[in-house]
Amino acid sequence: MSQEPAAGIFERLDETVAAIRDHLGDGSGLARPQVGMILGSGLGSFADRFEDAVAVDYGDIPHFPVSGVEGHAGRLVFGRMGGLNCVAMQGRVHYYEGHDLATVTFPARALVRLGAGTLIITNAAGGISDRLDVGSLMVIRDHLNLFGANPLRGHNDERLGPRFPDLSQAYAAELRTLAGRAADAAGATIKEGVYAGLAGPSYETPAEIEMLRRLGGDAVGMSTVPEVIVANHMGARVLGISCITNLAAGPDSELSHDEVTEVAKQVESTFVSLLTRILEELAEEDSRQSVTQRWLNP
Repeated sequence: MSQEPAAGIFERLDETVAAIRDHLGDGSGLARPQVGMILGSGLGSFADRFEDAVAVDYGDIPHFPVSGVEGHAGRLVFGRMGGLNCVAMQGRVHYYEGHDLATVTFPARALVRLGAGTLIITNAAGGISDRLDVGSLMVIRDHLNLFGANPLRGHNDERLGPRFPDLSQAYAAELRTLAGRAADAAGATIKEGVYAGLAGPSYETPAEIEMLRRLGGDAVGMSTVPEVIVANHMGARVLGISCITNLAAGPDSELSHDEVTEVAKQVESTFVSLLTRILEELAEEDSRQSVTQRWLNP
C-alpha cells in the first residue's frame, strides 16, 4: 500500500471533526478537548474513568481507521478529568496492519484538529536498558525512527504545518518535568529514556536488540513515533509514556502479545494514578500560566 499524499488530509480532517461535533453536540463543550490521549495495548480502560463520558466507535467516524489488534477497543472517548476536557483513543491502528503512515497518523491529527494542543501518547514497550524492569514506566525523552518511512513524506499542506518541522523538542521538556512531579505526587516511579520505533509485527531478534542498545535505545515498540511526528508538525506538545511490559529479546527469551497485555493489566492501577495526577498538574499549569494560548484553534 503506497503512502497517501498529504493533499486532501486537511479537508478529511474537517469532515471528521464536523461529524464528531454533530454526534456530541457543541453545547457540551466535550467536542473541544484541551488534552488528547492515545492509549496503548491494555491501557485503554483509563478513559472509562472520565466524568460525563461519551464514546464514539471508530467505525462511526468518517475517515477513521479501525484496528484489528487484540487489546485495542476502537473507541474515541470524550469526557472530563482533573478539571480538563479530554479525549482519549482506546486503541490505535499500526503500520504493521498494512496501513500507510498517513492513515496510521490520521487519528492523532484529528485530536489536534479538535483542539487538543497537548497530547499524551502511551504504549506498551519492550525494555532494552538494564535500568528498566518489567512493569516499569518510562517517560520518553527522545526517539529513534526506524520505521523506514516518515508520515510527512510527500506533498505538504502548509495549513497543517511546515515542510520541515523541528523535532529537537519532540517530547516537550516542560511536560516531562510535569510528569516527574505527577509521579512523586502519585507515589509512582518513572524513568526517562529513548524509545526506538520499529515497523513490526515480528519481535526483534537478539542481534537487533543489541543494535538498538548501541544506538542508544532504552525501549522498543511498534507505534508512537509516527504520531509524535505529526503532532509536532501541527504544533501540539507531546508527552510520551511507555509501559515496559516485557524485556526485549535475549538468546533465551520468548515473547508473546499475551505477555504484553497481561503485564499492562498488572500495572494498570499505577498507570491510572500517574495519568490522573498528570491531568491534575496540567489543570494547575493552566490556571498558573494560561496555557490555553498554546492550544490550537480548531
